[in-house]
Amino acid sequence: MTAEDSSKSRLRDDFLKFRQTILRGDVTKAINDSASILERSRTKGERDPAIEAMIRMERALHVPNEPSLVGAELRWCADRMNALAPGSASHGICLLNLAAWHRNRGETMMSLATHSDISLSKGHPIEIIGLSRLEVARILVGLDDLDPAMRHLWSAREYLTKSGMSPEALSASLEWLDLALEEIVSDSPRMSVRITEATPRSKPGNTWIPANPEDIREVVESLIPILLADVSGDERKDLGLILDAAEALGEDSWLEKISERVSEIQDSSVVAALQS
Repeated sequence: MTAEDSSKSRLRDDFLKFRQTILRGDVTKAINDSASILERSRTKGERDPAIEAMIRMERALHVPNEPSLVGAELRWCADRMNALAPGSASHGICLLNLAAWHRNRGETMMSLATHSDISLSKGHPIEIIGLSRLEVARILVGLDDLDPAMRHLWSAREYLTKSGMSPEALSASLEWLDLALEEIVSDSPRMSVRITEATPRSKPGNTWIPANPEDIREVVESLIPILLADVSGDERKDLGLILDAAEALGEDSWLEKISERVSEIQDSSVVAALQS
């Protein structure tokens, strides 16, 4: 290893330590450390444009600054990573943060446009795509555009499950189920068909397609073992959704599985529903 390679290796190690400090919640220390990492990433001996972009992204997110400057910095980081490593996880993370910034500013269309730059065709990892689809779905729910929201939630659920991101996959499943229970029609197209046959719309709108009961069955069957692993907690809307699904589909076995744990359930509304 050359001296230059050794220096760059130390810089990458320090960047990883910075990330760990952020994850531990010690933001003040992390930001203090980031100034040195940023400076080193620009020097001749340790120059690393990718680390420069990622450390600038983190500083934009955590260092107080005027909102427009934060947006400009996040855009710069996304553009730089697109030039250096398009379709990489780092590029995707930059886009996710930029999209979230737009959404927090109430710039919904800009957020959706940014998310559209994240895709399999561009090589982004499936965990990045899953997180993107989940956020897009939530934006569409806010716009009351529920058919595409359900499609994005379903896709997010599949990507996040394959990525091993269980908490996020659980959220996508529950949010999909909450929408699906609004209306159920036995001959409604399955989600796989809805996703495959989806085409771009010529103009914005609000669309809705009822859920197919077999899709609901598939989701609930995957949720029950996870949710019943721990039924504690004063607010268990997730268990309430399973009860609603059981009633809608006439699936007594789901009710029985939850009823077996009634003595452990702390949410009084769930207990009341089971005993009614």
